[in-house]
Amino acid sequence: QVQLVESGGGLAQPGGSLRLSCAATGSFSSIDAMGWHRQAPGNQRELVAHISSSGNTNIADSVLGRFTISRDNAKHTVYLQMNSLKPEDTAVYYCYADGRLMAWARPIRSWGQGTQVTVSS
Repeated sequence: QVQLVESGGGLAQPGGSLRLSCAATGSFSSIDAMGWHRQAPGNQRELVAHISSSGNTNIADSVLGRFTISRDNAKHTVYLQMNSLKPEDTAVYYCYADGRLMAWARPIRSWGQGTQVTVSS
C-alpha cells in the first residue's frame, strides 16, 4: 500500500513562490504516474499537473508557464514548483501516485492528505 506525505504549503504573497513535495512510502513494487490536483472552496477538484514515470508532463492551462512538475524516481517523490502565484491559486493541493503492489499488478491511485496554499497580500 502506498502512503503519500505532502509538505511545503503555506502562505505566499501574490507574485511569490512555493514548492510542494510529496513522498510515496510503504510497500510497493513501483510508482507509475504522479501528480497534483487542487480544490478551492466551492469549486470542484481540478487537475493541476501530471507526470508519467518517464517524465512526460501535462500542465493545466490555468498554471501553464508558472507551475512546473518534476519527480525524483529514486526517492519516489513528486514536486510542484509554483511561481508567480496569484490569489486564485489559493486552494488545498492534493498529490496522487499510481502505485503497483506487484510488478504485474494494475496501478492503484493513492492520495495525499492535502496541503493548504494561500496566496494573499
